[in-house]
Amino acid sequence: MSYSYTTTNTATESFTLTHAKYLASKVTADMVRCQQLYGLPTDPQINIYGTELALLLRDGHVSEYEFGFKKGDQRLVSWKYTVVGSSLDAVDDRPGKMVSGVKLENAAFFNFLSPSSKWFGLSSTEREAKEKELPFRRSEGNGPQDGLGYWAQDLSYSSTGITLGRKTFRPFSI
Repeated sequence: MSYSYTTTNTATESFTLTHAKYLASKVTADMVRCQQLYGLPTDPQINIYGTELALLLRDGHVSEYEFGFKKGDQRLVSWKYTVVGSSLDAVDDRPGKMVSGVKLENAAFFNFLSPSSKWFGLSSTEREAKEKELPFRRSEGNGPQDGLGYWAQDLSYSSTGITLGRKTFRPFSI
């Protein structure tokens, strides 16, 4: 005699501002650690960047988010988060594991965001209305180019169907 057991999950959970804030808090924790190691970003910057990221994540309007240090137009060290749909084996790591000891003489802090295709699907009026909700207005431009270093996939943050895969640009020599 054999038995089978089947269940159906009728409850569906949508991605809300609470979930977006959770993911943004992981990124802002990385920014705080960056501040401890390198002096930037400032507390007010971390606050507005985190708020902006949470609002854009909530609405599905960001595809990549990056912060770090550059010299001229080349990365010295940076952390890039790519937004992807979650899978069954999604991992939610603790923030941290930041590269330390990079020499940042004459380097500048940067924060770069790449909007999602959903953002570009909005009309110009809708985009302008969304931009008014954000704590600051970004200018258009390109992020820095890779400098003398390499990318390493290192952490993953996830919540309710959304994952932020983090990779770090590390210099060859520190």
